[in-house]
Amino acid sequence: MSEETGVSDETELRVYDPAADHSFPDERLNEVLAAIESDEEIQAYLEAQNVNPVMRMQYNDHGAKHVEIVRNKALCLYELLKRGGVSFNGATQEGLDVADEPVIVALAATLHDIGHVVHRDEHPYYSIPLAADILDRFLPAFYDTTEAVKMKGEVLHAILCHHTSENPLTLEAGVVRVADGLDMERGRSRVPYEQGGRGINTVSSQAIERVKLLEGEDVPVMIEIEMTNAAGVFQVDNLLASKMNHSNVKQHMRIVAVNIREESEQIVERLEL
Repeated sequence: MSEETGVSDETELRVYDPAADHSFPDERLNEVLAAIESDEEIQAYLEAQNVNPVMRMQYNDHGAKHVEIVRNKALCLYELLKRGGVSFNGATQEGLDVADEPVIVALAATLHDIGHVVHRDEHPYYSIPLAADILDRFLPAFYDTTEAVKMKGEVLHAILCHHTSENPLTLEAGVVRVADGLDMERGRSRVPYEQGGRGINTVSSQAIERVKLLEGEDVPVMIEIEMTNAAGVFQVDNLLASKMNHSNVKQHMRIVAVNIREESEQIVERLEL
């Protein structure tokens, strides 16, 4: 199991990690991922977008580490769903290649939170114009004008739907929405917790020990969450389940949360959604 991505070794997933010599089999996705890592403007946004939520509002991490985790989990979800026979509709309905599906997922996961540089509240709506400007510059290196316009629309759709009342209309967007909710392990809340933050988001995140992505038996994806006390239920039930219920990929996934702390009396021993 990878500590960095929360992906079980049993799945044998190819997880892109710039620090390791791993890559997905698709050359286009790997080229885009490499370009993201070397793009000065994107990297500057990933650093700057953490100031408002963490330093000023004592929320959980929304910076570069959060984005890396969300992007890796989104791509792993994508691969598990494809392996399970699920057909995606975002790229194909636009007349784009199937190889563009994970590119949409990766770009949306990378840029979904840049609106935090403006404000935490309603940040997806601020992310849209900022991401649009980046995509106008970034996409022409990989696509012609018509393809770039289509890709831009699909990426912006996924960004908008990751944390708003607008429901995803594509499976690519649904995967990004769910992946955003999967970054719940305790390391994400370390800084606000050490600074005295005791909000429900911070406290409940401290209770989540590990998130595993596995191949399911009756559905393509099984999400297994290990928690050390009942506070973790808030992360699972209020945050992740909410994203899952309005994601359009709910029918393909199963969530199981388990209290791994051995105690004589446990308020929550096992929670299944």
